[in-house]
Amino acid sequence: MEEENITRLTIDGKEFILIGTAHVSRQSVDEVKQVIESEQPDAVCIELDEQRFQAMMEGNKWKDMNIFQVIKERKSSLLLMNLAISSFQKRMAKQFGIEAGQEMKQGIESAEHIGAELVLADRNIQITFARIWREVGFWGRAKLLMGIILSIFSKDTITEKELEEMKSQDTLNAVLHELTETFPRLKKPLVDERDQYLSHKIKEAPGEKIVAVLGAAHVPGIKKEIKREQNIEELTKVPPKSVLPKVIGWAIPVLIASIIIYTFIANPTAGIQQMISWGLWNGSFSALGTAIAMAHPLAILTAFVAAPITSLNPLIAAGWLAGAVQALIRKPNVRDFEALSDDVYSVKGFWRNRVTRILLIVVLANLGSTLGTVIGGADVIRLFFENIG
Repeated sequence: MEEENITRLTIDGKEFILIGTAHVSRQSVDEVKQVIESEQPDAVCIELDEQRFQAMMEGNKWKDMNIFQVIKERKSSLLLMNLAISSFQKRMAKQFGIEAGQEMKQGIESAEHIGAELVLADRNIQITFARIWREVGFWGRAKLLMGIILSIFSKDTITEKELEEMKSQDTLNAVLHELTETFPRLKKPLVDERDQYLSHKIKEAPGEKIVAVLGAAHVPGIKKEIKREQNIEELTKVPPKSVLPKVIGWAIPVLIASIIIYTFIANPTAGIQQMISWGLWNGSFSALGTAIAMAHPLAILTAFVAAPITSLNPLIAAGWLAGAVQALIRKPNVRDFEALSDDVYSVKGFWRNRVTRILLIVVLANLGSTLGTVIGGADVIRLFFENIG
């Protein structure tokens, strides 16, 4: 048997066999089957959490989604991120005839075949995303969202470089690879912490012989971490929201509003200029983002009218309102939810499907409003110094 991708460890009388797989390799699928069926382990650990396991085994239950609830709970960006990852996988599957994650499916099937206990060893993806979100900060989040949008626009083929990345990383790592280079701190929640979590779950797996099916990129870290004790409570903690963004979120609107009011009292003409500038910059950029998402004219108008107001109130966002209006006018039907997994394959599908179009409207309208706030706020300050300062 080829041992190049297999690591054998013995710790406290338990034997651990780590299979370092490539997520787009047929050879890895065959190797997983061969190792599990020849070794006959007591347990098989796979690099999936419960959410991804259910999605893999049952398919994403898009029909159960309430699009208004998604907007209300501020999960549009997260859902769009998941769909972008799905899009990347589907493009790869079509081009190379390889479905990402087949080696995990084989691990599940082989474990069932020999009667081994299946252990879902990866950390909940929502916790990973939450910890990533904390690391990148405000502008990092905006850049992440823009990267997701641009990935949707990308060509329908995968380059050789991207394929090589997929061979040495798991799907999540590969999709966020470019952002990880920009923000080195992301390596901690995306790779290091998951190495620790995976190590803990593998050590805790029942039986004397354990086989773990892992992305090759995780094997070196797990070889180190499996000999250490991990603080699993700390690794699964959803980070509390920082107070600073809230303070800044309220401080900027209060500052802008105060400047406009003061200017209006001192020089009504200049104050009116500030209000017009604020309204046009905010409304125009938010409406532009909504228009790019090919929204209904009423949704575009909603973004234009709402953005100057919502930019002064951190509790609400123009994108949420524009998205809600779009959902009311062009409510997604059963066909849209059923076709979602196929439509995310192409740019045309993203814009054709009513569900993804609403998500794009929310995200692009909010990004536009953010840009409008920066430019509009700068212009308000400029007019203040020109007329009052």
